[in-house]
Amino acid sequence: MSITKSNIQEKFNHFTSHWTPHVIAELNGQAVKIAKIKGDFIWHQHNDEDEMFWVIKGSMKMELRDQTLTLNEGDFTVVPKGVEHKPSAEDETHILMFEPKETLNTGGEQSPLTVKNPQII
Repeated sequence: MSITKSNIQEKFNHFTSHWTPHVIAELNGQAVKIAKIKGDFIWHQHNDEDEMFWVIKGSMKMELRDQTLTLNEGDFTVVPKGVEHKPSAEDETHILMFEPKETLNTGGEQSPLTVKNPQII
């Protein structure tokens, strides 16, 4: 077995699309996903999974029904399962997400933004 290293900035250089998560690693049934975001996503929730968002570059807002969090570079938050949320970013922002690998980016909502099988890069 060969253990390798990866560079997250190089991984972000593999794509230009917004709101399209890409898997960069898997461990213990969890996926490490990255995405570029810009504009508004949809309101959604994950009934069975917590979801971690970590801002690598830029800033984003995480709207919750009772508050809005502003996340800047280096900030992260965990949205507990069952909590409705809507991420957004005024300018292009690079984020890392940590969640079970089968988690759909739109939770139980079907949308043109739904990515059923994220590309592995």
